[in-house]
Amino acid sequence: MNYSEEIGTRDNPLKLKTPPLSSEYTMHVEEKNGKEILVCTVGKTTLHYEIRCLEDLHAMLKKHGDWMELGSADEQKPAKDGTVESWGRATTNPVGGWYGLKKGLRGRFGMYIPPLMEALGLAKLTHEPKANRMKAN
Repeated sequence: MNYSEEIGTRDNPLKLKTPPLSSEYTMHVEEKNGKEILVCTVGKTTLHYEIRCLEDLHAMLKKHGDWMELGSADEQKPAKDGTVESWGRATTNPVGGWYGLKKGLRGRFGMYIPPLMEALGLAKLTHEPKANRMKAN
């Protein structure tokens, strides 16, 4: 599916909030090395994710069938088992590892991808101060 129009461009990015609704960030689609990628900008930090993570995560959540904890963690920290974050870096996911594309900044998948999926109508998300969860629509 082509999400470029819904997610936006560098000049007109989609504005989102983290699951606890405590911080704002933007997401847009950009081409890099001939492939579309997700570009997430948080303050002065820019993270890149494979755009296919949207379809892959949605399919996994549909198969899972229930709420799943997000479990966001930096790349340098281990992800809690059974969370969206651990799936986003697991060798058993469809890309065989990290959906994050910038070495050193490949983590936080469970923080920044779920709100985008909610905005696109692909998932439901809880918005508690901690331990948020998501479920496929």
